[in-house]
Order: sequence, then C-alpha cells, then structure tokens
Amino acid sequence: MDIPESVRTLDADLRSVFGGRLRSLVAYRDAGATTHAPTPTLAIVDQLTADDLRACAGRVQSWHDAGLATPLILRGDEFGRSLDAFPYEFGAIVADHAVVSGENPFAGLRVDPADLRRACEIQVRGHLLHLREGYLETCGRSDALAELITRSLPALVTLLRSVARLHGMETPDPLAASALAEKAIGTPTESNATFSELIMKSVKGPLSSDDARRIYPQYLDNVERLTIYIDRWTHA
Repeated sequence: MDIPESVRTLDADLRSVFGGRLRSLVAYRDAGATTHAPTPTLAIVDQLTADDLRACAGRVQSWHDAGLATPLILRGDEFGRSLDAFPYEFGAIVADHAVVSGENPFAGLRVDPADLRRACEIQVRGHLLHLREGYLETCGRSDALAELITRSLPALVTLLRSVARLHGMETPDPLAASALAEKAIGTPTESNATFSELIMKSVKGPLSSDDARRIYPQYLDNVERLTIYIDRWTHA
C-alpha cells in the first residue's frame, strides 16, 4: 500500500514525543472503512507513559485534519499478547500493512485459527441474540422490524467478513463474503433473504414494512444456521 505524506509527518511527530523509544510505525487498511476514511496507523513503543499520551493528545487534532485516524499506540510486548484477544482486528493489520519506519513488528507472529473461530462465534451468537431480542422489542410493528433489520446490516457485514477470514479470505468485499457464508451453511435456493440480497437491498434504500415481514424469518434462520456452522467449525 502507498504511504501518504501525512503518515510521514505523523512519524516525525511521534519521534519528537518518543525519541528512540518509537520502535516502529505501520499504516494499514481498514477493510470495513469507506474510500475516504481516515488512514489508520499503529505505533509500537518500548515504553508508554501518561506524559507521552498527554503530548500525543495535543497533536491529535492536527492528525485528524491531515486525514489520519487516531493512532493505536502499544508497547512492544502488548501486540503479540493481544492477538488471541483481538484475532480479527489485529490479524487484519498483520495481513495488510506497510512499515513506515523501524522494524517489522509482526515478524514471526500468526493468528491461531482457534482464536479466530472463538471470536467469530462471539460475533455470530451476539448477532443472533440481537435479532431475537430486537424482534420482541418491535412489539409486532412492521416499521420497527424494518428498522431493526436495517440497523443490523453493518454488524452483519462485519460478521460475514469474519467468517470469510476464518476461511483464509483476507479483506473480502461484502458480497464475496456473503456468497462464501451462504455456500457454507447451505442457504435454501428459494430463500428471499439471503445475506447477499439483504446487503443489496440496504444499498437501494429504506426497507419497506412488507419486505421486513417477509425477510425476517429467513434472515433469522440463516443466522441460526451460521451459528451452528461456526460452533462446529474446525481448521482443516
């Protein structure tokens, strides 16, 4: 990936704060971000103090103005130890990044497939519970059901991307991730609420109350199928 000049400026700013304690700076892609989203970065330092954070806080607005996201700052021993806790988030950084300065902080690191599966299961079970609880809270109103489905779609896209990464597909687009998940769970061909169709409907505009009533049962069934699939998934 190309390194924007603003990231080079960030590197200089961080070196003015940390000096020789800045071990490395990397820029990476956020698969879920839009085209014009701020550029995310990760800084690895040998030591991190409250004074360091205070110094960085004074520069954050200028970084935002330059089109940068607030950088993640971790001590050298923290990233590797965090892979099991944030396997998708940090695994995505490992998979698609550029070293701006310093050493490669990811040399020799890998995400354990078991950690990926566990994180994915947490996501899918949370999504399933949200759809069930949210339905009860609609009190039977179709307009509220349409809003529930619409609000759930960004989380669905994140979930489907996680499932795709579980299968070794890095930074997948939503429709490719949807197709993979649908094939894995055997979505019925007569389904009128495939993951792909839900995502495409969200692009076209607001979901109607009639669509919501028709879509919800199959949507819920597909998420239940996906939950069972992830629960039983084993790394080949």
